[in-house]
Amino acid sequence: MEKKEKEKEQPSTMIFAVRTTTGQEKNVAKLLAARVEMNNIPIKAILVPEVLRGYIFVEADGPHFVEKAIAGIKHVRTRVPGIVSFSEVERYIVRKPVIAELGENDIVEITGGPFKGMRAKITRIDRTKEEVTLELLEATFTLPITVHSDYVKLVEKAKSGSEG
Repeated sequence: MEKKEKEKEQPSTMIFAVRTTTGQEKNVAKLLAARVEMNNIPIKAILVPEVLRGYIFVEADGPHFVEKAIAGIKHVRTRVPGIVSFSEVERYIVRKPVIAELGENDIVEITGGPFKGMRAKITRIDRTKEEVTLELLEATFTLPITVHSDYVKLVEKAKSGSEG
């Protein structure tokens, strides 16, 4: 009875990383998908993470299936030895909204609009509207501006008040 429970905990498939030429990840994935389709290779999924350049993830029952699928495909460098855990791949699948990691007094850089490239300090966060109110650091006078959280990039977290 215990053996069956352990088998259920162990995933039936494994995820493998494949190194590619940087910028050719989508092309490799398309070629790989075509080969898998034509030759009936038992590959379950191909993931091309936007933020991780030069790698794609392939889900299969074993490394030999991945090797068979990638053999001879242009722009494939190599299969990375070992198995990639699902928790490592999960961060590329689940995209957290920017506002989740922002806090008051954090220093951000504005990535769009007329203030693009300027640094600012967050004075208020409206999580329901996904907006942040900022004070520009490079301005000669303090002018609070409100922008959507997608237009800011975290530069520095605020220092906690318990220090010093």
